[in-house]
Amino acid sequence: MIPVLDLQRQEQGIRGEIDSALTRVVRSGRFILGAEVEAFERAFAEYCGVRFCIGVGSGTEALQIALRACGIGPGDEVVTVSLTSVATVAAIELAGARPVPVDVGPDRLTMDPDSAAAALSAKTRAILPVHLHGRPAELAPLLELAASKGIPLIEDCAHAHGAVYRGKRAGAWGRMSAFSFYPTKNLGGYGDGGAVVTDDPELAEAARLIRQYGWDADRNSRRKGTNSRLDELQAAVLRVKLTRLDGWNGQRRDLAKAYDGALRPLGLRIPSADEESTPVHHAYVVRHPRRDALRAHLARRGIATSVHYPVPVHLQPGYADLGLPAGSLPASEQAAREMVTLPLFPGMRGDELQQVVDAIGEFQESAEITEGRG
Repeated sequence: MIPVLDLQRQEQGIRGEIDSALTRVVRSGRFILGAEVEAFERAFAEYCGVRFCIGVGSGTEALQIALRACGIGPGDEVVTVSLTSVATVAAIELAGARPVPVDVGPDRLTMDPDSAAAALSAKTRAILPVHLHGRPAELAPLLELAASKGIPLIEDCAHAHGAVYRGKRAGAWGRMSAFSFYPTKNLGGYGDGGAVVTDDPELAEAARLIRQYGWDADRNSRRKGTNSRLDELQAAVLRVKLTRLDGWNGQRRDLAKAYDGALRPLGLRIPSADEESTPVHHAYVVRHPRRDALRAHLARRGIATSVHYPVPVHLQPGYADLGLPAGSLPASEQAAREMVTLPLFPGMRGDELQQVVDAIGEFQESAEITEGRG
């Protein structure tokens, strides 16, 4: 079976460094908010092109903490998208605010600026776009919209470690930005982890306080906080992997380019080109009106696939209280019915990619024959 993602293959060349890093932490006897976290925070802030990074327990908590640091809470509304992991919407609710999902653009599959503008109300306190599948959202008009209303833009960068928009990294555009280091991410740890990044020293200090009970140096709670800390073992792993991230992202782009060239003639809807952005292809997602049949065909050929994400958040039972029935966000809903994630990961071989392409070609050819007979 050709997997969608193979972390073992990706990490073959760094296992010795990872083992050494983990041994270093164990021998230090320090496991929470020590030298490894501090060193990773400095390195990741520099990588993103911002002044501050605050390591936290997960990507969901990174979003929640960013929202709270910006003063967002009960009674506030946050405009976001529904074609995303439920974590995005859950984080808004965890901060006490109300999520207001809007539609995505039909090609980019990130927040549609016109839909965002139409959703603004007197209660809107932030705009939260998602860089879906490693492709930056259309940030320029969204930043203008946020500035016109005097509210922050907060980036969800869970898929976008190293992505670039108009010459700057994803994460460097918003008032604050949130990253996940879940193991499957482009930069993933060996467990949960996340980070908030920002250029604002006051917001950085607020995030540091919130992540650990609001404590100051004397363990007095200067504000209400939570317990969300990136641990030393995860930071040590991430420090090693960060030095490989650009190389891994380069491999992802090369594979995506090969897919683009091979699949375009087959009639699939492939990721749209974008001269403003350099994506990092967290997932290589194509669209097909017979998505489930295509997935079944690929499975029979020994090719694994996935779907990111099969049901938009506003149509999931747990979020019925958002009040958006089927048909409310048509571009998001159609994309969710058609999207399929193909195998793509650092270390994937060219012959494996060709197997995927050939199998898709077989499916398309059989569909044409069937339609012709009909």
